[in-house]
Amino acid sequence: MASLPDYVAAAKPVPQAARTAWYKSTAQTYAGIMLWFVFWQDVVSGSPTPGGTLASGLGIALLGLLIAALFSHFLTYLVPGLLGMKTGLPLSVVGTSTYGVDGGRFMPGFLMGVLQFGWLAVNAYFSCYVIALCFGFEMADIARFHPVHGPMTIVFILAAVFVGINGIQYVAKVATFMPLIPVAILLILFVSTVGGLGNFDPATFGAAEDAAQGAAENGPAPLGPLAVLLFMSTYVVGFFATAGAAGADFGMNNRDGNDVQWGGLVGVVGATFLAGGLAMLIVAGAYGAGLISGDFEGELNPVRLMPAIVGPGAANVMFLLLAVAAFAPACFPAFIAANSFKQMMPNVNPTITVGIGTLAAMALAVSGVAGQAVDVFTVVGASFGPICGAMMADYLLAGRKWAGPRAGFNLAGWISWAVGFVLGAVDLVGENVAALSFLQVGIPSPPMAALIAGFVLYFVLAKLGLDGKVLEFKPE
Repeated sequence: MASLPDYVAAAKPVPQAARTAWYKSTAQTYAGIMLWFVFWQDVVSGSPTPGGTLASGLGIALLGLLIAALFSHFLTYLVPGLLGMKTGLPLSVVGTSTYGVDGGRFMPGFLMGVLQFGWLAVNAYFSCYVIALCFGFEMADIARFHPVHGPMTIVFILAAVFVGINGIQYVAKVATFMPLIPVAILLILFVSTVGGLGNFDPATFGAAEDAAQGAAENGPAPLGPLAVLLFMSTYVVGFFATAGAAGADFGMNNRDGNDVQWGGLVGVVGATFLAGGLAMLIVAGAYGAGLISGDFEGELNPVRLMPAIVGPGAANVMFLLLAVAAFAPACFPAFIAANSFKQMMPNVNPTITVGIGTLAAMALAVSGVAGQAVDVFTVVGASFGPICGAMMADYLLAGRKWAGPRAGFNLAGWISWAVGFVLGAVDLVGENVAALSFLQVGIPSPPMAALIAGFVLYFVLAKLGLDGKVLEFKPE
């Protein structure tokens, strides 16, 4: 025990008597994440190609969404969830098997805390964006500073951090009901557009061969079926990766493996397919019903299509409700990050670390970087995809159980993460940094590539003995 750091030695498993059923904890929490409008608003328009993910037809888009949701459940969430359930311990502790007790201070613990501020920036950016839409403001280029939207995001972030640190108990009481707002909005939009589904024609979006040839001459061609499937895995797995790794924190409150499985199947797969699927049906139905014309022609984002579907007045009410529903989740990142930093760096005042994170979130939101949703999801997937893959390999090598904390830095875990991260992020770096454009190699579905690399490399390196010594650990 003397060789274990305090954050591991003091860990106490959640007792069986204190655990709850999947429908009282895991499922509803994950459903709230996947029903967040920032996820489903770009499920069609996230690909900057004619027709987005509907270019090859509604069936292919829905199939890609379902496959990506299943990937999220089985490849990113399930193993962390089972590790949490079997040990009763959080991610910060079970992760010490994959990254070592010293390495665990940074991965996945510290990294999880850092990325919370990235999610806070994304939340603030899009929440304030829908508020700005109510007042007639529109940003022509979301990558640039906007004089109205920018200051709004600063106020939003400061309010969320203040409430998250000082009043999270009050937010938690209402957070469970917040996902009902986007569900109601999606259903209203679906009912308003369902009549047009029978008339939806993918060729309208450039899926026909002649349209594809024209697009190839003047811009990007519409996505083919395989490209749609790959993009959906990039989008969904990238968005979900951090929440998947956090499955340990949810699983430790579950009673058994059935709770872990059903919590993910309903909260991850079911909610992802419901929210993303309704968004696809709404866009397809709106075009099929002939509701889209004028300034809205070519728009594939169901949030921005609301005025065309339900009218400007009703759309403004929906915009405000989406922002209200998003505020509660925005309060949790600061709370989670503060706890993570306090645990990983007990000698550093969390006010300093949270303050730095808050400033970073403001910079990301004000500059518009946080508005590049697909790029953000790619970075998240590159960061946590290898973690999920390595944890899965570690779990299987240990005989489907937690191996226990390992000494120092587990080289197998760190090497597999580094290679996986590079694979997941290299194309994005090459695309956005002109001097490094030669790095673009066209890796299909970067988050999945990062996850697979993390799994394979950890498996091989651990077999070669680079995973390190397992330390004695007897939690009270």
